[in-house]
Amino acid sequence: MMRNTKNAPWGDVEGIGCIISLAICFGLSFISCDHPAPGMFVDVAQEAGIDFKYNFGDYTYENIIESSGSGVTVFDYDGDGDQDLYLLNGTWLEGISDAEGKVFKDTPNQLYRNNGDGTFTEVAKQAGIDDRHWSMAAGAVDYDGDGDLDLYLLNYGPNVFYQNNGDGTFRDATAETGLQGPGTLNGFTKWSVGVVFWDYDRDGAVDMMVGNFLAFDPAYQSPGNPDMMPHPSEYRGQPSIFYRQMPDGRFEDVTAQLGLYFPDSKCMGLTVFDSDGDGDMDILQGNDHQPNFLFRNEGAGVFKETGIASGVAVNDDGAPTGSMHPAIGDVDGDGLIDVLVTDLEHGALYRNLGNGLFEDITARSGLAAAFTGKGGWAATLFDYDNDGDLDIFSANGAAEKLVEQYPLLLKNNGKGQFMDAGAEGGTYFQQKRSGRGAAVWDYDNDGDLDIIVSHVDLKATAALLRNEGGNGNHWLGLKLLGRNGSAAWPGAKITVRAGEKTQVLVNQPGNSYLSYGDPRVHLGLGNHTQADRLEIEWPDGNKEVFENIGADQYLEIRQGSGKR
Repeated sequence: MMRNTKNAPWGDVEGIGCIISLAICFGLSFISCDHPAPGMFVDVAQEAGIDFKYNFGDYTYENIIESSGSGVTVFDYDGDGDQDLYLLNGTWLEGISDAEGKVFKDTPNQLYRNNGDGTFTEVAKQAGIDDRHWSMAAGAVDYDGDGDLDLYLLNYGPNVFYQNNGDGTFRDATAETGLQGPGTLNGFTKWSVGVVFWDYDRDGAVDMMVGNFLAFDPAYQSPGNPDMMPHPSEYRGQPSIFYRQMPDGRFEDVTAQLGLYFPDSKCMGLTVFDSDGDGDMDILQGNDHQPNFLFRNEGAGVFKETGIASGVAVNDDGAPTGSMHPAIGDVDGDGLIDVLVTDLEHGALYRNLGNGLFEDITARSGLAAAFTGKGGWAATLFDYDNDGDLDIFSANGAAEKLVEQYPLLLKNNGKGQFMDAGAEGGTYFQQKRSGRGAAVWDYDNDGDLDIIVSHVDLKATAALLRNEGGNGNHWLGLKLLGRNGSAAWPGAKITVRAGEKTQVLVNQPGNSYLSYGDPRVHLGLGNHTQADRLEIEWPDGNKEVFENIGADQYLEIRQGSGKR
């Protein structure tokens, strides 16, 4: 089944600009009447009702937990068609935070329900997910196939799995799913930073891999510089954990059996995609000051680590750096999925060569010059001006000290080369902040992508950057569903042809440091009023084709509804 969703009022309409003009005349609050330049972003967090302030449980910034920040998660928790927002928070920790910071004890995460009119209402307590752990990330997935999204909360300390009750509330199902995780790893509190979901063995049940960071010893001081927080390389790592779902809904740890057990790795982010074009999903793990891992799926339930051989282990200086979450997308339009890995140096952009190999094009793409000195954290590939090319947003800031940096908006020339577009991006890009988690989403369903950013600076406010110029071009949004109507798991490959241009994307909302963006697939179509051909390769390997799809609408597509 393919249908126009509730929040796609224009349907198959060529004259979208005329309708937007009429909407402006009748005073829709989320559309600007000033006809701003394409790509203009305005911070509307306050007027939208997002009053979140991040805290790291202290008044001083002096250890690696406090410097790491937390993420943001976009998902439609109540199934009303509007994307909601879950903002993760730190808290005061016994034996880690200063005594003065105890006023921040039990600081909750916050859930902002999208009211559908450009505003939000905070409802975490009512929904039952006002969690008080030190939260790093939260992944949304329909693990039980009932059509609503459950939430897996990744913490410093025990993880929590919330099952969606289907009525706007959640219940704690951690014990029955077995997803709390070990209390300690390598002798210290388990520190989880993210999760990726997919059905690796194609048995119809979702599986997951949890990324864990390092074994933080609060008592340790660096011998060489006791006044500075210790470098990540001075701590031991913690292994990431792969969970397979069993028939009874519980999850078992099969990390070692799959060849994924690396006890001292320091994961900062995970993504899954078919890196070598062989039809199965591989795992890319960004590591902090260690070579990155690329776990190639060998079939028969076995993975092989090929980061060095594939060319994604280190940057173009040959150095393992403070890698963050890998962001994936086709940056040069050749139909192959490339990888952006930001870090605290100058980042790495790995171009897919099509044979399981990647080359580092950071310098010649313009990214090395743009990122040097910024300290990149959450960065994502997205088409902010709907021209059909993937651009970049990056939230930046120093690690060891609370030093603010300019965020980055980088425009793609269509060939994988980027230039600074901050001047046209708006005032947010002209002020220094210390950003951590960030995600892109279309919160107002107007067809252009907005940005939500969490900051660790002492201002600590979140920024909701409304895109007021990107819908001058046409677009298409896709909500992908499984055969039974449940929310589809990540991993579907989408190929769209509009006129002479073909785009290839992967459905992967977990595409930024600690953060999960809009679960719908978004495509900019430029001046084309329809997608001539849409092919979906589902995670189970089946392919379907749809033709002549009108632009400027969100569609729900259920697996099994197209031509094979």
